[in-house]
Amino acid sequence: MGEGGIGGLLPFVLMFVVVYFFMIAPQMKRAKKEKKFAAELKRGDKVITKSGLHGKILELNDKDGSCVIETMSGKVKFERSAISMEMSTKLNAPAVVKK
Repeated sequence: MGEGGIGGLLPFVLMFVVVYFFMIAPQMKRAKKEKKFAAELKRGDKVITKSGLHGKILELNDKDGSCVIETMSGKVKFERSAISMEMSTKLNAPAVVKK
């Protein structure tokens, strides 16, 4: 290989590095946070599912990764992964008082 071999490969390596730091790494970080959120759910937490269902957690089943949510119309069983971290966090955030 001459000088052109490494010089021709360099743009592809740089492109991969840019894609990794701007797309892959943030996605992995977000997935890790969502997994931690799902693992830390507890009875009594108010949650919103990704489909928009509001409720309160009644039961957690570690065996199959599910939970039972109480809604205004009854009880529903969901996968923990179906609970929206973003919307549930906003729901439980303290209200900001404007002066």
